[in-house]
Amino acid sequence: MRLRRTAVALLLAATTALTAPLAATPAEARPAPPRAGFPTGTATGPDGRTGLTDAAGRRLELRGFNLDKYAEATEQDVGSLAGQGFTLIRVAVSWTRLEPERGRLDPAELARLQRLLGWADRYGVLALVDFHQDVYGPKFGGGDRGIPLWATRDDGLPFESDPDDWFAGYFQPAVQAAFRHLYDDADLRAWQADFYTRLARELRGHRSLLGYDLFNEPFGPVDGDPTDPAVLAAASAALEQGRLADMYRRLIAAVRRADTRAWLFVEPTVLAGQGVPTRLPGFTDPRPGAPRLGYAPHFYDTAVEGGADWDPSGGFVERYTAAITGYPAAHRLPVLVGEWGPPDSRRPGNTQLVRRQVAAMDGFAAGWTMWYWCRGNGGYCALDPAGRPAPGDEPVFGPYPTAVAGTAPSTTATAAGHTVRWTADGTGHATELALPAAAFPTGVRITVTPADARVELDQPAGDRAGTARIRLPHTRPGTPVTVTLTRR
Repeated sequence: MRLRRTAVALLLAATTALTAPLAATPAEARPAPPRAGFPTGTATGPDGRTGLTDAAGRRLELRGFNLDKYAEATEQDVGSLAGQGFTLIRVAVSWTRLEPERGRLDPAELARLQRLLGWADRYGVLALVDFHQDVYGPKFGGGDRGIPLWATRDDGLPFESDPDDWFAGYFQPAVQAAFRHLYDDADLRAWQADFYTRLARELRGHRSLLGYDLFNEPFGPVDGDPTDPAVLAAASAALEQGRLADMYRRLIAAVRRADTRAWLFVEPTVLAGQGVPTRLPGFTDPRPGAPRLGYAPHFYDTAVEGGADWDPSGGFVERYTAAITGYPAAHRLPVLVGEWGPPDSRRPGNTQLVRRQVAAMDGFAAGWTMWYWCRGNGGYCALDPAGRPAPGDEPVFGPYPTAVAGTAPSTTATAAGHTVRWTADGTGHATELALPAAAFPTGVRITVTPADARVELDQPAGDRAGTARIRLPHTRPGTPVTVTLTRR
């Protein structure tokens, strides 16, 4: 997409441009085994970072991609994604597609979504359902995505689209009015909550269902000049502390009326992506037992979204990291970055940006989903037309620990290979590493310290990722562990 070079463009990280769907992979591609268990809890390490943990207490690292915003995903998409060692998909759903008439879920759209989650069940990946909207909904050029026409009230105010700056639509009077009504009108609030409850009731029971991203890239009223950074920051803070916080409380309660297993993730406004700390409050979870809440910011550089090649001297990654970590640390929330990635990874600055973002998220996030799983020449597609990693996106397809029996996991890439480190917890449980075939097309060599580690290695082959399982039965808690991975 392109954003005008105004103060708005400098502050706001926009979302995504249309991308071509991923072509089908060969039908004989066999399903990958599950690479990550379902998160049952959290643990906060010495560094203050809260991670997701499985039933054995192992720290889970979830990585994957967004897909299906355009209702194009196939079983082959899910199978090939899992085959590369990824463990998570973020599935964009549309209120207007699922409930085109108030009070009736569309059977065909619901069946399509059930089928997609069924594929995730089959291929051993987790799915985060994202309640998606762009510029509110179809009334304002959003196609069949977002908030339905029957839940759109614009007070008859004007709306003028800008083909060169779709994000500017958020500041149009009609869109501003529509958001005010959605947040403020009692009947719209009740209808939205009812939709969430009914959908959660339909989807519960899928092994793959990690949970819900409650509202994509929330926006709201801006009283004043939106090109003034101070006005925009004040509007964002007021929204997060007031109307948006109230919405999240309603939606958390709505999902919990039907599903106490799912994880629920809240998003800040897009200003968080530009180094403006969120002002969201903490939230409570009415489920029995420990809360299952998380934080799902996006990680976009506005200048790159506007078509520029990334400038590493601008301090974007450092500024973002500093701004994004305070809120989850204060509320002990795991971080899952729901969207990130440049529109053209082939450009030299953007290639460096991808590498820097992967490394940064390794330090503060429990997982991420890149935008976008598709094949193409350029754009957001993470694969080239042949299904290989797009030039510049190779770090995304590197090895990583999916489940760690310890704390402080980190992965470092060098010209010689990859190094994975963690601090053992002394339980003797296995740590599991995903070894994507794209990173090790001829196989992998592995060395581990301490030397008495027991290693079970399933080599990557063809388009199927391998797995390394490392068990340290005689290691004391606090022992450093280093795994070195090189190509055969």
